[in-house]
Amino acid sequence: MQPIRRAGGALDFDLTEEQQLFADTSRRFLADECDLSTIRKLAETDAGFTADWWRRAAGLGWISLLVDEDAGGLGLGDEGILYLGLVAEEMGRMVSPGPLLPCSLVAATLSRSGSDEQRSEALPALVSGEATASWCFAEGGNSWSADSVAMQAERVPVGYRLHGDKWPVEAAAEARHLLVTARCDGQLTQFLVPADTAGVAIEPLEGLDLVRRFARVRFDGVEVDESTVVGAPGGAADDVERQLQIGLAVSCAESAGAVARVFEFTLEWAFERYSFGRPLASYQALKHRFADMKTYLEGCHATASAALHAIAASSADSACLARVAKAFIGDFAPEIVQECVQMHGGIGVTWDHDIHLYLRRVTTNRAILGAPREHRLAIADLLKL
Repeated sequence: MQPIRRAGGALDFDLTEEQQLFADTSRRFLADECDLSTIRKLAETDAGFTADWWRRAAGLGWISLLVDEDAGGLGLGDEGILYLGLVAEEMGRMVSPGPLLPCSLVAATLSRSGSDEQRSEALPALVSGEATASWCFAEGGNSWSADSVAMQAERVPVGYRLHGDKWPVEAAAEARHLLVTARCDGQLTQFLVPADTAGVAIEPLEGLDLVRRFARVRFDGVEVDESTVVGAPGGAADDVERQLQIGLAVSCAESAGAVARVFEFTLEWAFERYSFGRPLASYQALKHRFADMKTYLEGCHATASAALHAIAASSADSACLARVAKAFIGDFAPEIVQECVQMHGGIGVTWDHDIHLYLRRVTTNRAILGAPREHRLAIADLLKL
């Protein structure tokens, strides 16, 4: 299928007809089913989304994009990440709710490394949206690197005993399954733990984003059997790195979509708002600021797109490019939105205006999966600087 040209302000200009149709369908669904007025209502709920809405969203194939066809997925292979990036971009444009990232990460790992039992029992419910899952990886502090994982999985006669805390964990309170990253005999091992297992305690945390929920998950001597191990014991390093890369690229795509939408309506505002008989957009000083924002916005699109395509191609550069995207977008996405707040003047800092919804989203995305400084240091290590 020949690529077609996509409208400006998007991650990719060249999309196949199938990709364009998928992006358009996702955008229409979000606009019809979860507009910004609905987002404000969902902010008052415990979960930040409704189970029925999430089932309908999953019905579009969102969680099956990284899942093999024989496990109930769409069978897109590595190119599924490109479609997932399109969904994330559209969710960013609408600051949409729902555990897209954690469910996609867990589903992708179960499809790749899960046992037959995990693939047949846990995965179908994730793909259909009947259940959700969370990735318990970070352990507080500022580091999201695999080297920072200190939680121990102790071998016991029944299998393993988990003890420690994980936070922040997205959508943990609503999750049926928890993908837990720990160390066993010094090596990374992952476990698929039912959220209702004895000894698991989930404590909600305060968050900035109105419709995204995070929690601290405590594992107080949680005993699990061998069937909960995902992949080989001690052999989770490759899965964890891939989860990190996918998470970074997808969250960056979402932030880029959010910033693109903010830039669009701010530019419209600048042409409609008059000062001293002239539209704001006519002032040279403001033109310079808009030009700078547009330059940084295109950088956000370019780095996010490069990361997604590198992962899709299984490129040796994917680890570096995913972190480049996070380092760049993590810094510039909030800065662009803050600049747009200033362009709006007083109304931009009110609760009634929608721009703060976007600032909350990109600021939250900046923090999760590691701050920009951490990823710049990781890039230096990867490049052996």
